Amino acid sequence: MNTIKTNPVKTDARLTLMTALKLLGGYVREHYQYLAVLLFTFAALGAVAFLNIATSNTIVSYSLSDYEIGQIADRTITAVKTLPADAENPASLLKGEKITRKGFPITEGDYQKLKKMAETRSYIDYRAFADTMLYLLLVLIFWFFLFSITAPAGKARTGEFVMFSCFLALIYVLAVFARKIHFFDTAFALPIASPGALCVILAVIIYGRNVAVAFSVIVFLVVLNAASYEVAAPLFVLASCIASVRIVRNISRRIDMVAASILLALLNTVFMVALKIIFTASFVDSPTLLPAIAFNGFISCILSLGLLTPLEYLLNTASVFRLMDLSDLNTPLMRRFMLTAPGTYNHTLMVATLAESACTEIGANALLARIGAYYHDLGKMEHPEYFVENQTGYNRHDEINPRLSVAVIKSHVKKGVEKCRQLHLPEEVINIVSEHHGNGVIAYFFNEAKKQEENVDQEDFSYSGSPPESRESAVVMLADTVEAACRTLEKPTASRLEKFIDQLCAAKVEHHQLDRCSLTFRELDQIKNAFLQILCGYYHSRIEYPDQKDPDAKEGGQRPEGGKE
Repeated sequence: MNTIKTNPVKTDARLTLMTALKLLGGYVREHYQYLAVLLFTFAALGAVAFLNIATSNTIVSYSLSDYEIGQIADRTITAVKTLPADAENPASLLKGEKITRKGFPITEGDYQKLKKMAETRSYIDYRAFADTMLYLLLVLIFWFFLFSITAPAGKARTGEFVMFSCFLALIYVLAVFARKIHFFDTAFALPIASPGALCVILAVIIYGRNVAVAFSVIVFLVVLNAASYEVAAPLFVLASCIASVRIVRNISRRIDMVAASILLALLNTVFMVALKIIFTASFVDSPTLLPAIAFNGFISCILSLGLLTPLEYLLNTASVFRLMDLSDLNTPLMRRFMLTAPGTYNHTLMVATLAESACTEIGANALLARIGAYYHDLGKMEHPEYFVENQTGYNRHDEINPRLSVAVIKSHVKKGVEKCRQLHLPEEVINIVSEHHGNGVIAYFFNEAKKQEENVDQEDFSYSGSPPESRESAVVMLADTVEAACRTLEKPTASRLEKFIDQLCAAKVEHHQLDRCSLTFRELDQIKNAFLQILCGYYHSRIEYPDQKDPDAKEGGQRPEGGKE
């Protein structure tokens, strides 16, 4: 009987290849939107690079200015096509003709033929074009991975990547074509036409410092190519971008952008003077160059104010300015919330205070946590009377089945998310609303149901959300639980509050509600301490006034029986 022998080496190689292809296919399916944007950006930059090469005097990736009569050629240059003589360039070329030979001097006739190749529009230096395309491809791949790492919470939406890709294309287009204009054709004048600082300012306000710094590096690499790898202009753009990140990162009011624009203008001037000294450049053009450079920094901050609002709403981002707008409690919605569900409203304010304080301690986004806390119980406006903080003695749940009670309680999360989407709130805020109860069990009604039924599925009495995935969302969950539970604590002394808070937070850990967020145990201790300080101040004891009367007592001094007259 014949047996088929298999080569174990080939089998292992085939399995490795299949595994690699499977992983690659999964990665493409997961990131296909970003890869499509990356491909489109590469095509757009390639088109700009082609126009640049087609209108540049280059020969085999070198500028015509790199050659001169009498110079010893360091390479052999061959004509790639036949070019007839014309009035502007009387020299003619034959395809395959050797124009220069390595090791031999360049004659006047050779130089005229090189000039003919460089200045003829029908001749395109495809080698220079290929070099540029390879460089841009590497830069975009580098940017893709940098963006994936530095994006907030490690998760970025496609719209964000599209915005940054548009910024890159804009910066590259302006840098490339600015060099075609006589005023910008010097290394130190090119940054005047660069909107790098403007784009980075928008990036740091909308998405934060880490993404903006990473984007600054990519801007440097893109401008470096547009500047024909002369480093003076790219270095200035990089310095201006990093300075913009540092200046704008802690701004919380729009009026502060005016001061930031003046500061950036001054820093731009300092950077330019420093670079001119470092590269021993002439200061003859300084009366024109320095004011223009300062104006670039000033106008970048001013224009960012005008572009910020439409970008915030178009991309639906949780920028600091947008969150500050949402922190206004005098809006019609918040006033209606206060009148419709006053108990929930007051609970919301306390949760916001706790969450903001805790996030400040652990270095999370305190403003985002406060806004998320303001809106986390918005869904209770539909049926406020079913929630204990709005009840005044009469409990509607006493008359209905526990399953119906749970349906009403659970619905406030879904309705809250729906309201937030109607208000077009940032996704980060909506996530806090949808995750502030996680998938925890509604223990009271679950226990009540077990008294009435033998077989009760715990899933039916659990919230349908998912556990928090961000630190801010987790802090709001803990603050919501602690604030609500501590209201039921008798004699809330500091020691009793501390033990109770420890128990509540430990229960969340035990029930795996904090598994998906990046909180550490050290940060959890900091959160509990922040809660304790706030709650101790809230529940502190007060001195009884000498003439203070019992509000339940009669005027004659006797308390009525049963608390009623």
